[in-house]
Amino acid sequence: MKEVCPCGRHAAFDDCCGRFLGTGVPAPDAESLMRSRYTAFVRGDAAHLMATWHVSTRPASLELEEGVKWLGLEVKRHSPVDGTHAEVEFVARSRLQGRGQRLHERSRFVREDGHWLYVDGDLL
Repeated sequence: MKEVCPCGRHAAFDDCCGRFLGTGVPAPDAESLMRSRYTAFVRGDAAHLMATWHVSTRPASLELEEGVKWLGLEVKRHSPVDGTHAEVEFVARSRLQGRGQRLHERSRFVREDGHWLYVDGDLL
């Protein structure tokens, strides 16, 4: 039985976000990149998060918080602005030390050299 991708698309991991994590294959759109970044958080893949973060806002290093259990992702809206800019609104649910958490964000993405990159976001 194939592993189901945690991004919420109800597809096999290898056929979904697994195509982008650690492969260098670019996501075809901002929503797919955002879903792959969520999956990277679920799998503890800081390298993918750093590689898909725009250099203008990327931190020098990234320490993922231990003990976070990611519970689900809901994409509310994917809004292409133009051919190289897009926004994705999403809600990601998690649990840390028994406490439920909800991250509702509108993220901004830019496409450079054929690769979508996360720039920043606003908490909603």
